Amino acid sequence: MDYQEVVKNARGNIGPFCKACSVCNGAACKNTMPGPGAKGVGDLAMRNYQKWQEIRINMDTLCEQKPLNTKTELFGKIFDYPFFAGPVGAVKLHYGDKYSDQEYNEILLRGSAKSSICAFTGDGTDYNVMIEATAAIRKLNGQGIPTVKPWDMGTIREKMELVKKSGAFAVAMDIDAAGLPFLQNLNPPAGSKSVEELKEIVKIAEIPFILKGIMTPKSAQKAMEAGVQGIVVSNHGGRVLDQCPATAEVLPSIAKAVDGQIKVFVDGGIRTGVDVFKALAMGADAALIARPFVTAVYGGQEDGVRAYVDKIGAEFKDTMKMCGAFSLKDISGDMLWQE
Repeated sequence: MDYQEVVKNARGNIGPFCKACSVCNGAACKNTMPGPGAKGVGDLAMRNYQKWQEIRINMDTLCEQKPLNTKTELFGKIFDYPFFAGPVGAVKLHYGDKYSDQEYNEILLRGSAKSSICAFTGDGTDYNVMIEATAAIRKLNGQGIPTVKPWDMGTIREKMELVKKSGAFAVAMDIDAAGLPFLQNLNPPAGSKSVEELKEIVKIAEIPFILKGIMTPKSAQKAMEAGVQGIVVSNHGGRVLDQCPATAEVLPSIAKAVDGQIKVFVDGGIRTGVDVFKALAMGADAALIARPFVTAVYGGQEDGVRAYVDKIGAEFKDTMKMCGAFSLKDISGDMLWQE
């Protein structure tokens, strides 16, 4: 099964909002929420995608041929590639009735593990989502990263206990989810967190903590002050605040501010192995991809996930070789074209 076959199969399973486009660029779904679209006028998902396309790479084949090594290390675990499946929640609401969150997470986790990458799982107002996601991670001996929403502290403590029971090797929080409608006006209050509150959450976690939703160097500095071990440069796929910059536009300044002290991930519009290469050349340690993995699951289950990983991996390898990079540490900023 190749990825085009996966996309074709997904179109009969994934409706009505997502169109399972051959190129997932945010144009067809635009501002559909529920659905996979972006907030407001809906152009931020498209901007995320487009800004990666505007970056060009420098070809250089005047180099010694060496064995190619694409493996990456994350908190003591080794993976075949520096890209991972991003967290997605409420799949019935956004992508139709074919799968529950439990079914989606189990397929995604198994498919990712078989492909030697890692998957992040989502969270939601239904408490069972986190129970089932962490149970699925436990079945894989902790091979997965659960993502907890920025609930009130009591709820966070409860969900972190589920995370610990799962044996997960790391945990994430999508702090930008503070902009999601279902998280607002809750009692007790959920949403944004102070540095002091985040310090407490990191302490509760007891395992490496990744904070998703960083869009400025200032926020990155505050995250480091709170003691996180990783950040994700992310605007939540354009789903929480209209008119933000694209992640590709802010990644270099954030990576510079972090200066290698913690892991830096980036998501938003990354759709090819070439995009992953660009992200690493701009200072990221790895990339997250979310929406296309939904298409992969709906179009081929575990085989669909494998087909997508193989596609991105082949593109990434080809780009590395054609730019004279034979390991991840060889990838550098001078491999990007500057006009």
